[in-house]
Amino acid sequence: MSTENEGAVGPSEAKPPTEPLASDSAPASASGAQTPDTVHMPTTPPAAPPPPDFTPTAAAGPHGPAAPGGGIPGDQDRTATMAAHPQQPGGPHPGGGWGQPPYGGGGDPWGVPGGPAPKKRNGGLIAAVLAAALVAGGVGGGIGYWAAGRDGTASTTVTAPGNPEALNRKPTSVSGIAQKALPSVVTIEAQGITGEGGTGTGFVYDKQGHILTNNHVVAGAADGGGKLTVTFSNGKKYDAEAVGRAEGYDVAVIKLKNASDAVLKPLPLGRSADVQVGDATIAIGAPFGLSGTVTTGIISAKDRPVASSDGGGTSASYMSALQTDASINPGNSGGPLMDAGGNVIGINSAIQSAGSNGLGGEPQQSGSIGLGFAIPIDQAKRVAQDLIRTGRPIYPQIGVQVGMRDTGEGATIARTGNNGTDSVTPGGPADKAGLRPGDTITKLDDTVIDSGPTLISVIWQHKPGDRVTLTYERGGQEHTAEVTLGQRTGDK
Repeated sequence: MSTENEGAVGPSEAKPPTEPLASDSAPASASGAQTPDTVHMPTTPPAAPPPPDFTPTAAAGPHGPAAPGGGIPGDQDRTATMAAHPQQPGGPHPGGGWGQPPYGGGGDPWGVPGGPAPKKRNGGLIAAVLAAALVAGGVGGGIGYWAAGRDGTASTTVTAPGNPEALNRKPTSVSGIAQKALPSVVTIEAQGITGEGGTGTGFVYDKQGHILTNNHVVAGAADGGGKLTVTFSNGKKYDAEAVGRAEGYDVAVIKLKNASDAVLKPLPLGRSADVQVGDATIAIGAPFGLSGTVTTGIISAKDRPVASSDGGGTSASYMSALQTDASINPGNSGGPLMDAGGNVIGINSAIQSAGSNGLGGEPQQSGSIGLGFAIPIDQAKRVAQDLIRTGRPIYPQIGVQVGMRDTGEGATIARTGNNGTDSVTPGGPADKAGLRPGDTITKLDDTVIDSGPTLISVIWQHKPGDRVTLTYERGGQEHTAEVTLGQRTGDK
């Protein structure tokens, strides 16, 4: 049995998930999708019209073919795996455990359900195709101009200036909300000391220069002493440093260096607890490196248990996510998901992506299929406050190790713990409430628990000191227990 030390409900012994974002295996069901930090795409068309026999060629970039002008920086893949849920058939991939690799190689302290170990990929293929398409568009325009110049029938059309009033939009319209929010949304470039890196999104959290984003956006630079650069919509760039990171929550706070007060316009935060299915959503980010991209949709589900992991297996997290059908793609990671009032209700973190294998068996990055997942802002705000105050995350816990492979029947406390430890922490919250090895937790308050990952995602919606009611089965009999959540402080 794969078990998880629910210290934060943290795993202990399993082999976590999942499929890489753009799929190198089977289509995802209750399994993996991912959202990487994105890729830059050169978008400048040729400077001069080409001759009729011109044939564009692609320069070799560091991660695959690219358009003229340079290669495509790699990204960090982000996989989303939906845990089994009462409203959705299926279950998580088997696996999950402290210090176990999500793909059979490399450590994963969070125990996201597992699968085979794919190669590390930099996800440049789709970006390269998009870049090539943009260049082809430029070439086509050049050829059209050249042909018109040879034809005596060429003409010029002059358009009268438009009505300035027609450009005004109501503040409550999507356009009005986007115009107000865009100056507060930033593109984050994270570069490791080896020169590899990628891009993601973040947004201004306060007037002290703190930027809220995903941990997986900045982890590559923060772990290896690399460089973080933040670019605003007006083109201004600032260096930044990591203030604190919460790997399990996939939340990070970075701080700008020498930023002027004029650019620090915090986005208003809403209440994710008040969000309802069907509410309108607006997402802003840098999908595939295209900064300032605005998409819209609705909340298509709430409290969706999701386990997500980056393609390198360096981090994994659990969330009880807001699900949206707004178009979310690699590079939207860390960006705001807003409501119809322009308030942030979540941090876009992962996507479910239909996968297919690329040429030569290489995984391709897939785009949005209308299943994006955001960390609820109520949880992200609490985590951000801890990180700003202490630089370290605080995880609520009940102090048990639970099975991560079994789904549909609840979260079963392991008979024995990892490395000879007790599966129920002596003196911990669960021990004090009378829970024992072999008990199967089926509900937390009114939420049905159908797996270990679901238990984790629900507990992490709370804070240490909260009192919850656990329903569990022992020997065919149902019991309840009041539990006061303990806490564990992590390094990240």
